[in-house]
Amino acid sequence: QVQLVESGGGLVQAGGSLRLSCVASGRSFSDYSMAWFRQAPGKEREFVAFISWSAASTYYVDSVKGRFTISRDNAKNTVYLQMNSLKPEDTAVYYCAVRLGGPDYSAGEYPYWGQGTQVTVSS
Repeated sequence: QVQLVESGGGLVQAGGSLRLSCVASGRSFSDYSMAWFRQAPGKEREFVAFISWSAASTYYVDSVKGRFTISRDNAKNTVYLQMNSLKPEDTAVYYCAVRLGGPDYSAGEYPYWGQGTQVTVSS
């Protein structure tokens, strides 16, 4: 059994920053990839970023490149998403996810999900 808990969301003005955290519990996460997805009201769940176990591989959706940074602390079973220069279109519920093996862009490939944390960016 795996549980993921996100934190760090909130309300921020455009141009501001937030740092999201996701802590995994219940098992070891050696060789697991972690990712962030987001979902705005009325829209499909969207891939945001992923990171491999070694952190050698990272990838971002084009809309957040240069603004968001994904990182992880394997000793703490935690993945982070540093979000800078936030825009109103970043407003969404942000979810972290974990899968065994290499990273993937598809939400369907991730069996474990957090409960989500709301990020609201005002203009």
